[in-house]
Amino acid sequence: MDLVRIGDKVIDRQRIYRMVDRILELRASGLSQQDVAQELGIDRTLVSRLESLGEVRRGRKLGLVGFPVGNRQALEEVARSEGVDFVWLLTEEERRRFIGERSGAALLNDLMLLIARARELDHLIFLGSDMRIRLVEALLGPDRVTGIQIGTSPITEDRFVDPEQIRRLIRHLRVPRDEGRPPRDGAATRAVQDGDGAAGGDSSRGGASVAGGASSRDGSPAGASAP
Repeated sequence: MDLVRIGDKVIDRQRIYRMVDRILELRASGLSQQDVAQELGIDRTLVSRLESLGEVRRGRKLGLVGFPVGNRQALEEVARSEGVDFVWLLTEEERRRFIGERSGAALLNDLMLLIARARELDHLIFLGSDMRIRLVEALLGPDRVTGIQIGTSPITEDRFVDPEQIRRLIRHLRVPRDEGRPPRDGAATRAVQDGDGAAGGDSSRGGASVAGGASSRDGSPAGASAP
């Protein structure tokens, strides 16, 4: 046991650690602060103060999904450093392997799991072709997706996306504007364009066509604006 004496009291550190872990587990499962307090026989303000003590950020749950991207690791590092909740990026080789190594049933199950995970998010940043951006918008709703068009369908080779453009977009989307209402797609697109003007082209259904920030392996433009 890990005991510490405070005045005439002897405190078990491990008991405190276990209680904190249990509080966080119950809160993460969806219970309200009051429900957790009643479940564990503690005061609700204790739950609130523990959360305030450990809070590292406040904001919407964001995801970053895209393929095929050649600088996957750089984008993942940006996403993780900015606290993005769900990241799923693939190169063209990884995309083909993901499809080829699974049977029809297994592929369907994995895709359903990915969709379910995406639906848990408040907003998704999607990097892909014009066609796939429209598909993702249809699945999640255009107000919950910011599409960054990295080429016109079909894309058969990796595209490279400027990590700093993605960082600006993540920061813009993290805190909702207008007291909790999500930023408009046009505002999100401008966040990508701010700074150096690298992102250009028209936006279509929320998809920003990235001209300077994304390119193929040989440096050719990433694609025209969505029709």
